[in-house]
Amino acid sequence: MFSKEKVYQKLTELEIEYEKFDHVPIYTIEEAKGLNIPNKEYIAKNLFLRDDKKQNYYLILIKNSKKVDLADLKNKINSRRLSFASECELEKFLKLKKGSVTPIGVLNDAEKIIKVIIDEDILKDEIIGVHPNNNDATVFMKTKDLIKLIELNGNSIKYIEVGDIN
Repeated sequence: MFSKEKVYQKLTELEIEYEKFDHVPIYTIEEAKGLNIPNKEYIAKNLFLRDDKKQNYYLILIKNSKKVDLADLKNKINSRRLSFASECELEKFLKLKKGSVTPIGVLNDAEKIIKVIIDEDILKDEIIGVHPNNNDATVFMKTKDLIKLIELNGNSIKYIEVGDIN
């Protein structure tokens, strides 16, 4: 399992530059916005979803200022009805705890089951902030490097326009 320390080690091994900030555990974007760290506007919102048959699992990565309509998202990714995956499914597939959902979690997805959906608006920002598999820290890196990390792990990525601005 990729712990926070193993994530930092993997980023260094891949020569991905990053900046890390330890903080109190946070569970929501609203809590993230209250942190006293630089660049918090680049912290991404991450959702772990599944279809109604529990056959497909998705990690959705969007700007923190957006909301997602699951019915609209279902159509855009050509899925069955979507809902949030359970805490048990989060633990089973990504080895993460509630509040720690992050695209870096795919490093724990040895079977490459999780499909990553990235909002096209994320690509407009040069940097992105995500948890390093634990919600008591945030790591900032270049957006292209996060995508590289996901691709190197072998998970599929689809880029679509997701959600509306709050």
